Amino acid sequence: MLLKISQSLCLGFGLISSSALFAAVKEYHLVIDESPINLTGKTVKRITVNGKFPAPLLEFEEGDDAVIHVQNNLNNQDTSLHWHGLLLPGLMDGVPGFNGFQGIKPKQSFTYRFKVRQNGTYWYHAHSKGQEQDGLYGALVIRPKAQTLLPPHEQTERDYVVMLSDFHEQGSQQIQNNLKKSAEYYQNQRETLGDVLQQVKRDGLKATWSDRKMWNQMRMLKTDLSDVTGYTFLVNGKTPQQNWSGQFQPNEKVRLRFINASAMSFFDVRIPQLKMTVVSADGQPVQPVNVDEFRIGTAETYDVIVEPTAAHYQIEAESIDRSGFAIGSLHQATDSSKAPAPVQLPTPRPRALLTMEDMGHGEQHDMSHDTHSSQTMQTATSEHDQHAQHDMHASHNAMSGTNQPHQPVEGWANMSTPAGHKALQYQDLKALTPQPDTRAAERELVIRLGGTMERYIWTINGKKFSDAEPLQVKYGERIRLKFINDSMMAHPMHLHGMFMQLEN
Repeated sequence: MLLKISQSLCLGFGLISSSALFAAVKEYHLVIDESPINLTGKTVKRITVNGKFPAPLLEFEEGDDAVIHVQNNLNNQDTSLHWHGLLLPGLMDGVPGFNGFQGIKPKQSFTYRFKVRQNGTYWYHAHSKGQEQDGLYGALVIRPKAQTLLPPHEQTERDYVVMLSDFHEQGSQQIQNNLKKSAEYYQNQRETLGDVLQQVKRDGLKATWSDRKMWNQMRMLKTDLSDVTGYTFLVNGKTPQQNWSGQFQPNEKVRLRFINASAMSFFDVRIPQLKMTVVSADGQPVQPVNVDEFRIGTAETYDVIVEPTAAHYQIEAESIDRSGFAIGSLHQATDSSKAPAPVQLPTPRPRALLTMEDMGHGEQHDMSHDTHSSQTMQTATSEHDQHAQHDMHASHNAMSGTNQPHQPVEGWANMSTPAGHKALQYQDLKALTPQPDTRAAERELVIRLGGTMERYIWTINGKKFSDAEPLQVKYGERIRLKFINDSMMAHPMHLHGMFMQLEN
């Protein structure tokens, strides 16, 4: 009898020990298909996941074993899913043509399996043709390990994803075809003769002529902040009229996980009358920064914490070309059936005009628009000039609340932030804990971004992807990547499957 009890105790202890050693398996089944949707009054076919547009939220806990079964029910398209910002084996990264992954053929399936090695706010999206633009994207939230105590400034009672995106009635292939015809196809907010006359009045005929000549030589428009217009901007798949809403109770702290899942839109985000505390950037915890607004680029994520005191707030994410808003709301509700207040469409802020400094040319005059000349014309801006540009933008920002008539708003970085308000800057973002690796870089790789607007083709180091050789690095090597943008466009950049530290 004693032997049997001992065996039972040993067996029980073994089971407990084994369960502690093995992580939980979190499993999802995703079916990618095409379905009719209607967001703007016009029914169009778009890509859905499990019948949803956009794709459903996936949630994990750090340490989980993720198992994600993906079935491709598209009739004539390969597909794929990339887990943006996650550290995982190359085969599971989800980019066709890399690390042995060849995409998911029509009517076929693929199972992604990987260890969840981090926590934070991320997202997932297609890496096949224009499927991301057509709806194949979703939020991905990873909670800290069980029993992990968050720092006091991160502890909240509510937690919401706020995923921003852009929806177009034209499909991705049609948009691409139109841009191939003309890079200015969607530029319907161009300057008018009245704008030119105002510039002559302000700057004089000679200066205006010189300025216009340079822009014509570059074949660029000052208003070309976004390649595509005509978007309806969404919050968690809802239009401003549909008004996504999150509830809160009095005295609660709320975490908002902002994700820019747009195809090509930057947003200036604010919640009027409500301060935000930024606590995470791209999934990584940062020292708290109190702000009134922030700009979020394509594919970026920010976690902010708010402490609402009024009954209702409107979340406003304005596209940088000032063509529209993604709008949601927060409202206090002791009765869950109480509807939020109706949306009030804000007045757009002034649209900024690009400057020669934004193009990286300063006072350069002899300009053309092919890749080679763009590289040879790139002018190095001195530290003094950089500070001068920063001061100029800051001056414009401070003036924006009281712009004088016909005073232009200039500069890519100019958000027209009202005087006295704080807009997040990249230099505000500091890691919450010291960086674990502070080794000096062993070598430097220069990566030049180029391309041509006329053909809408983009290159790295003078070559398009199909012609480029891989950059060779060694496992464990610490490398400095120096990005030089020789093109006339802004290019958000990120590395798959690894983190990088921003130096400047």
